[in-house]
Order: sequence, then structure tokens, then C-alpha cells
Amino acid sequence: MPDLMHQHLVDFITKHRNDPFYVYYSLSHVHTEILPTPDSAPGSVDGSEQVYNDNVTYMDKLVGKLIAELDRLKLREKTLIVFLGDNGTANVRADRATIGGRRLAGAKGSMLEAGGLVPMIVSWPGTTPAGKVVADFVDASDFYPTFAELAGAKLPEKTIINGRSFAPQLRGEKGQPREWIYNQLARMWYVREAGWKLNEKGELFDMTDAPFTEKLVAADTKDAAAIASRKRLQALLDQLNPAGGIPDTGDPSGRHASNVEKREQKKTKK
Repeated sequence: MPDLMHQHLVDFITKHRNDPFYVYYSLSHVHTEILPTPDSAPGSVDGSEQVYNDNVTYMDKLVGKLIAELDRLKLREKTLIVFLGDNGTANVRADRATIGGRRLAGAKGSMLEAGGLVPMIVSWPGTTPAGKVVADFVDASDFYPTFAELAGAKLPEKTIINGRSFAPQLRGEKGQPREWIYNQLARMWYVREAGWKLNEKGELFDMTDAPFTEKLVAADTKDAAAIASRKRLQALLDQLNPAGGIPDTGDPSGRHASNVEKREQKKTKK
């Protein structure tokens, strides 16, 4: 499947190389089920640690082949590549999610920092500064206005756009970075700024050591900075009003309703 997806992508880009194009490319093989790749050793066991490593390596190989095709078509400097994860590391392998040897707090499905914090690499030769690390907040809603700005497209009028363009940062400029981000999973949510996080339970966390630890702040704290941050973040949650929408009916673990239904269906079949 990964090779078929790659070839389909190359065919599409080749066909439209003289036109503006947009591609959303999900690398499926690094998601369950973890199966042996064409480069895995004969007799490799599905889901084994070695096969998992093989899939990550094969993902790198396919990304490299895609970039080579863009070079061959002389499109490399005309093409913005955004590479990112969609969620934190799955629980079964979360212990390997480290930076500098320190374990990250959280995993896929959790509301800790590493549940939603993902790597993002942007490459656009001649436009994006090479080797630069930017600490600005970016969330998934920002891609739409960013791509629209880069393409010279007009955003729809009378429509609330939650995202904020980070096109200036892609050009090495300061831009207007976000001051906060919002994250939600089923019936759990939080709003987060540089040093603090406030969730749906009204719990305030000190995030100065994130993504490694999150320190719960006592509700009766007298710390002026904590009190001020709670006020700011609560005002944002009040404005967003997530509880006033249509909450997902997932179970208390944060599973989405569709996953709960699938699990119940499996029980019924057994």
C-alpha cells in the first residue's frame, strides 16, 4: 500500500507539474497494523520492535523518494513541504518518546503535553531559512489561512476562521504568532499559553518544564502570576464555550463516540 500511494502521488504531481497543486499525504504504514516492509528481513514478525523501526525507516525512504521526484521535475524550490505528526506516540511505545533522554509527559489519547504536541518540519528551499527552530505556537486550524495566503487566495467572508496564518514565519519573518492554543479530545479540553494551561475541570498547570512535566497549581495559590494566568485563560474558555457546543459522547477515557460504538459492536459479535 505505501508504495502504491507513493506512485499515485508521483503520477499526480507529474500530471500537474505545470499547474498549482496541493497534496495531503498520510503515510499509512506507520499506523496500526505495523506490518513488515519490503525492506524488512524475511520472516519478520508483525508488530515487533524491529518491524516498527523498519516502518519508520521506510517512511523516511519514501519521503526521500518524493523529494527526489520534485528535484527531477524541477519543482523543489516551487514546493512547500510541511511534515508533521497527527498525535502523540501510542501508549505501547510512549516510553521511547524522549528529548535529550527525558521522557515526554503524555501519549496519544492523553491531555498531557505530548498527547497533542507533535513535530513539524517545513522545507521550502530559497524561502524558508534552513536549520531555524521556531518556538511559536501553531495548531491545525492555522494551515488553512497560511496556505490561502501563500496561494494568494481570498478567505471566505462572514466566516469565522479560528486559524492564524504563519506564512511570515515561513519566510523567516516574525509575523504575528499565536499567544495561546486550544486543544480538545471528546469531553476534555484545555487552553494553553506559554507558561500555563487551564482545563475543563478548572485545573491550572505550570508549564515551565513542559513537555516533560506539568505541575498542578493549588486552587488557593497566592502566586500573582498564576492568579493572573487563570483569569486570562478562563476568559478564553468562556469565549470559546466548548460545553455550549455538541460534546462528543465518548467514554470518560476520552475515546470518541465512534470508537466506543466500534468496541461495543466487537463485544456483540463475540
